[in-house]
Amino acid sequence: MSSFFRRRRSIFDIFDDIMREFEEEIERLEREFEELAKTSSGRVIGPYYYGVRITIGPDGVPRVEEFGNIRRTPTGRPRISDVIEPLIDVIEEDDEVLVVAELPGVDKDKIKVRATEDRVIIKAENSKKYYKEVQLPAKVDPASAKASYRNGVLEVKLKKKERKEEGGVEVKVE
Repeated sequence: MSSFFRRRRSIFDIFDDIMREFEEEIERLEREFEELAKTSSGRVIGPYYYGVRITIGPDGVPRVEEFGNIRRTPTGRPRISDVIEPLIDVIEEDDEVLVVAELPGVDKDKIKVRATEDRVIIKAENSKKYYKEVQLPAKVDPASAKASYRNGVLEVKLKKKERKEEGGVEVKVE
């Protein structure tokens, strides 16, 4: 037969292939995590938290963000940390930047937030330890920062600014 009658792959076939590869990778990671979490006596250590969020950036390129307490070493092997990287959303509006962090199981008075003109650093320690440095999409006024914490969710609002200031300020969590 001529190549004219050869079947073309549909977008659904391509998507099925991508999903199959993704599922195989998740299964491989689960097996690695289970082996990593066992001590020499066979006892499982933990807990461990791992998640991914897949988004499409403004440039149309997919982005995969990992969160939790499992990190890869330079050799590619997973490593369990006692510090959890929380899931973070950064929302840029016309005149402000909003940072939303999920910190379940933490008392409000155990949360420390530090703001500079281009970063927010979140640190919390209760029964769980959280740490995350968030690069902001625009320069902000650190003195304008306001933070609130309800139902395990921390919100930090910062006003955008034009002029540059050095240093940073401690942000009070309400």
